[in-house]
Amino acid sequence: MSAANRYLVSFDAKATFHRFTDVLVVGAGIAGLRAALEVPADLSVLVVTKDRVTESNSSYAQGGIAGVLSPEDHFDNHVEDTLVAGDGLCDRAVVEMVVHEAPAQIEQLVRWGTKFDLVNGALALTREGGHSHRRIVHALGDATGFEMMRAVIATARTASNVAIWDDTFTIDLLTADGVCCGAVVWHPTFGKLLIAAKQVILAAGGCGMVYRETTNPPVATGDGMAAAYRAGAELRDMEFMQFHPTVLYVAGSARSLISEAVRGEGAYLRDVNGERFMPAEDPRAELAPRDVVARAIFRTMERTQHPNVYLDLSHLDPVMVRTRFPGINRVCRGFGLDITKDPIPVRPGAHYMVGGVTADADGRTTLPGLWAAGEVTSSGLHGANRLASNSLIEGLVYGARCGRGAAAAARAMPAGLRAPDVRFDIPQDDPNDRLDVADLTNALRALMVRNMGIVRTAARMKDARREVGFWCRYALGREFANKAGWELQNLLTVARLMIDAALARDESRGTHFRSDFPARDDARWGRRHVASVPAEGVR
Repeated sequence: MSAANRYLVSFDAKATFHRFTDVLVVGAGIAGLRAALEVPADLSVLVVTKDRVTESNSSYAQGGIAGVLSPEDHFDNHVEDTLVAGDGLCDRAVVEMVVHEAPAQIEQLVRWGTKFDLVNGALALTREGGHSHRRIVHALGDATGFEMMRAVIATARTASNVAIWDDTFTIDLLTADGVCCGAVVWHPTFGKLLIAAKQVILAAGGCGMVYRETTNPPVATGDGMAAAYRAGAELRDMEFMQFHPTVLYVAGSARSLISEAVRGEGAYLRDVNGERFMPAEDPRAELAPRDVVARAIFRTMERTQHPNVYLDLSHLDPVMVRTRFPGINRVCRGFGLDITKDPIPVRPGAHYMVGGVTADADGRTTLPGLWAAGEVTSSGLHGANRLASNSLIEGLVYGARCGRGAAAAARAMPAGLRAPDVRFDIPQDDPNDRLDVADLTNALRALMVRNMGIVRTAARMKDARREVGFWCRYALGREFANKAGWELQNLLTVARLMIDAALARDESRGTHFRSDFPARDDARWGRRHVASVPAEGVR
């Protein structure tokens, strides 16, 4: 990306307003707020989020949180299920760490006021694809993320050392002498602003909006990944985008997630002719891991030449269905569908970015001063494919670890904060050379669906790389003055990294399936694809 600038905007630290904090947290989903709540009260924490604090992928999570909470289940079972789903790329030590810490993090959510669903006074547990036991806790039936974030946000708002800024766009991470020392942000009142921090925790979420069809909210534009890349942090596993198998498909409408838990409770997948197709695809049938189910649906759609398949709950107890899935029932009723009787039209959609900023077991990145947690990272937990309901627990475990680590590092630094002496200038654009940001954004998202979807080939990906490379040369060297422009630049950056990684991995593994290399190749590819640029340079 030779046309890319180190920063997306021009600024001079000597002439720009500053805000100082001990710890800066970028992102207010479960990972970011969990990190903020772990920082001791004698250190100041500023949490910035580009939309409302309630608007994150965490808030939209339906299924639940995975943890070993019943006597029939064991840590080894959860570890093995995660390793199997990860298709040979998980870091076993990380998996064991997260699985063992999961129950305590769930208990902390209960102490903070999360009202999980109960059966006879005990946590209700369900099962989802890839899990060998019932270990998924949920809330409000199918609104786990909403209830969990309600409790965590309320707790964060009462913390005396934590400030939360809504509607604050993090344009870039600030670096000086190869160390992350804050961020350049756009604040609704102050405009362009520099935040100087002793330590920075990146929890900015995923990048599902790089695809036209996604379960993610509009905020998921890969801003954190792109900013970390420009700042010099290492990214890895960017070829692994997880597609959720069941996204409500009604032409012309917004896409809504149909939770994994629906299949966990016994729903069947049928083709347009009413035939149940998963038993012939995998012995686990509808409870196979997401990558297996998504590819099976893709093949079924191609075979039948129909734009979707159908989820069938008609054989299940209607009272249980309405009670267990009130949110899904409400959405489907808006389209005249009774989920207890009518087949639900579904197809796969981009759901979760498995790759991201490289983070070690404590959340340290390769860039000094920068920590990372949640979907923005590649921690080693998910490998090549995330096991259902392991994302929220990763955010909790890594958020807590980042909070502790960043606090200790901040405390070890000299007292007081000094504004970094940084200046960056972008040449002014030709005022007559206009770029239609919305049109280019839509074109990129459509291209990624066509050429970087569930099934990939070298020819299609090379076409995508050529097209995205042209757009990068045209758009990344510009200076925009609004969120839409910065988001486009971030989406282009992330798309290019994804395409390059997918072309390099000439095998099929987890969420990355190539029809021209359909077999898994452990001899050559039992390893990671990484990308980075020098902290103060441009590639």
